[in-house]
Amino acid sequence: MPLLDPKTWQPVRLSGGESDVVEPATGESLGRVTLATADDVATAAQTSGAVQSAWARTPHFVRAAVLRRAGDLFAAHADELREWLVRESGSIPGKADFELHVAAQECYEAAALASRPAGQVLPSEAPRLSYTRRVPAGVVGVIAPFNAPLILSIRSVAPALALGNGVLLKPDPRTAVCGGLSLRAVFAEAGLPDGLLHILPGGAETGQTLVADPDVPVVSFTGSTAAGRAVGEAAGRALKRVHLELGGNSALVVLEDADLEGAVAQASWGSFFHQGQICMTTGRHLVHASLYDEYVERLAAKAESLTVGDPHRDQVHLGPIIDKHQLAKIHGLVEASTASGAKLAAGGTHRDLFYRPTVLAGVDDDTPAYAEEVFGPVAPVRSFTTLEEAAALASSGPYGLSLGIVTRDTAVGLDLAERIPTGIVHINDQTVNDEAVAPFGGVAASGTGARFGGEANLEAFTELRWTTVRREPADHPF
Repeated sequence: MPLLDPKTWQPVRLSGGESDVVEPATGESLGRVTLATADDVATAAQTSGAVQSAWARTPHFVRAAVLRRAGDLFAAHADELREWLVRESGSIPGKADFELHVAAQECYEAAALASRPAGQVLPSEAPRLSYTRRVPAGVVGVIAPFNAPLILSIRSVAPALALGNGVLLKPDPRTAVCGGLSLRAVFAEAGLPDGLLHILPGGAETGQTLVADPDVPVVSFTGSTAAGRAVGEAAGRALKRVHLELGGNSALVVLEDADLEGAVAQASWGSFFHQGQICMTTGRHLVHASLYDEYVERLAAKAESLTVGDPHRDQVHLGPIIDKHQLAKIHGLVEASTASGAKLAAGGTHRDLFYRPTVLAGVDDDTPAYAEEVFGPVAPVRSFTTLEEAAALASSGPYGLSLGIVTRDTAVGLDLAERIPTGIVHINDQTVNDEAVAPFGGVAASGTGARFGGEANLEAFTELRWTTVRREPADHPF
């Protein structure tokens, strides 16, 4: 029996309307899921809270064992889950395999969190034992997007569960299976107690209800900066802790001494991987003036050589854009950029949801596809002449997520990186990288810092409690 059977994949009946699971490459319906209502969110929060305290008291090695089995199951069911990632999210198979690998690693790393030291013994002025202890936050709300649906769900779900919390996961309805129901099926088979993890597919209203629910003290949100601002504002009014991983317009800086062939290889992957639908996508190419013309020519030739099509039925480099709305945004920014004077060096066309990898030359501060996050396979290229100018250009704009620098002199690259506000830096690599052991997050409009990955998860999903113990009751002046 498959892990994801449409007849049984939502064992907890939700009360919202049904929604088609659509394959963007063909428009074909792969099944139907039921969406969550406000009442469903409230019921799930209460149910999860009712069983969470017992889960928190479960021995750490038991929680860890569930997480390890979940990691194993992502590998055991890889063929089935890969197909869902390819068909539902438009991933090429290699990208789907990467998501499955990271999902397993996130589970294994989360399993290790369960046995990490839980606090510290503190010195005290009084005759008492004074110590801190990390305790579960309670029920964690996770809101995840469509673009890397498995990674961006499991990244919060796994550590939150390992540390003794319950979880409510709201996947994007466009990827409700590979980004939501697949996690429920894996954890159920891994032995997670019933009622801890709830999958609540839905749109903005479902997310707003989740953020506002009084039984959800911590919210982990991954999505656009505009939506993240609204989530942060609502969570702040409710005095909730919120972790925001938001958009980006990351720069790849190619210095004068760079190997051009290697730089273009980084550039192509950074801008065109998963159709550019990655928060860390290389959205701005800053190239030394001495290399600029050849860089544009080589990157355009690379873009023209890439194949775009149905990743389930053909061997392609790029799959479809997720839907018509996103395609219209991408194409609108490209057209507005050429209308404002940018040169179309490659691409700029599409068939159905298949958008050609696009290179724009001659861009400036006001070029729309350079100034804004495109979230599509578009590479705007701009020149600079000095390191000071490169630092200023890379630092401009509201975002601060990822930065790539290509140079033969790594010391110069590291020095340049120190001048640019960003959450992630890669020397001699492009901007799209992810590992379960590494802290992940951006600054400024890209989010609230490195709140995911490795030991950062301890702070994200626990509360630090101070406790003191005396042999006898304390004596006070009155």
